[in-house]
Amino acid sequence: MLINCVAYKDGAKLADCPIDDISEYLAQPGCFVWVALKDATPDELLKMQEEFGLHDLAIEDARHGHQRPKIEEYDDTLFAVLHTVEIGPTDELVIGEVDIFVGTNFVLSCRNRTQQGFLGVRSRAEREPHLLKHGPAFVFYALMDAVVDRYFPIIDALETDLEVVEEQIFQPKLGRSNIEQLYALKRRIGVFKHAVAPLQEAVAKLIAGRVPQVCSDNREYFRDVYDHLARMNASLDSLRDTIAIAMQVNLSMVTIEETEITKRLAAYAGIFAVATAFAGIWGMNFEHMPELKLAWGYPAALTIIAGACAFVWWRFRKAGWL
Repeated sequence: MLINCVAYKDGAKLADCPIDDISEYLAQPGCFVWVALKDATPDELLKMQEEFGLHDLAIEDARHGHQRPKIEEYDDTLFAVLHTVEIGPTDELVIGEVDIFVGTNFVLSCRNRTQQGFLGVRSRAEREPHLLKHGPAFVFYALMDAVVDRYFPIIDALETDLEVVEEQIFQPKLGRSNIEQLYALKRRIGVFKHAVAPLQEAVAKLIAGRVPQVCSDNREYFRDVYDHLARMNASLDSLRDTIAIAMQVNLSMVTIEETEITKRLAAYAGIFAVATAFAGIWGMNFEHMPELKLAWGYPAALTIIAGACAFVWWRFRKAGWL
């Protein structure tokens, strides 16, 4: 679906143009066209390929989708794949995709499986004509910057979820629940990492070494995006390390709880062992046992057993086992 198609010249909006008139605007000196598509059909991509002369391999990647974040160069055209990350209704991460084609006089963005649009990016660019004069390279930066900036709230949400679990680690009887939450959080961080880490590697190509000609005059802007991605990668690595430590602490707390239960069971078993020992001795029924003929032998035996059990219980209580 076509969202909009606008021609710009000297940093100002020239006109909203029909797709069939794109070639006429591309022929004008100093003019470039910015086209935005959503869930583009194969026919729409084919039409864009004809208008902008896009490479077959880039169009094939855009048509199939589910690509790894990357930036590839085809002659004087760049093809970039960015992943959008959104929080779903059940706190799962929903991954979308934005394919961007950048040429010397055009920008084409195709977003798939995402509800986050870029109308705000277009408005921002049109409010800054001195920057829009940089042409397609600045638009490419603005789109990429918008995608990357939307990562920050996701990281904040992940950090908040981790803090909630950390507060529960020292609460009793929550060991299994904590492990489940920590593992689910680790999986979400892994999914997010797959969107951020490859993109950082790709953006590095735009600020160092042989920079594509279309982006050569805008290195400082892409360096800003690279810095954001580097901070995010560091934050994600820190979160993963913290989760690993939290899992170990949680397992240690579970072990401590199990040890406390084992100590209590052992203590009660020791108390009953004393009673069993006395009952076993007096229950042998030998003919010449002195206690058998005593009138007060039975209550005395019960008293001795109860006293011995009470003494053992007191010793375990004093030792902290009960």
